[in-house]
Amino acid sequence: MIITKDILDELTEKAKANPRLRCNLDLRNSADDNSQRMLNALEPGTIMPIHRHKGSSETCVCVRGHFEEYFYDTEGRLTETVDMVPGGVVLNIEKGQWHSLRCLESGTILLEAKDGGYRPLEEDEVMNMSEK
Repeated sequence: MIITKDILDELTEKAKANPRLRCNLDLRNSADDNSQRMLNALEPGTIMPIHRHKGSSETCVCVRGHFEEYFYDTEGRLTETVDMVPGGVVLNIEKGQWHSLRCLESGTILLEAKDGGYRPLEEDEVMNMSEK
């Protein structure tokens, strides 16, 4: 598959129409492909809770647009902010690291990759800030 500007634009339009202000494009070869590779279109205002992945690291690259990635300690204190733009850094978020992001520009798209097949986050993988 060649991912063209038209595909990215279509993904962005779907994110804008989605109440969550997000939409992803699965890049796996088939449903049997035991990996997670996707493009994730984000719009400003999308809510990304502080979360972690206990079973996988996560690689993240900004394809277009602009977002900030945030890292937290186990108490929910912000420890680092990484500015993400095309041609900038590639993040490899360690397994178990608490993180979140904020979309800063309409049309933002990031590439994400994780180990293993998709599974929803478990309760202890989403930080409950009301308890902090």
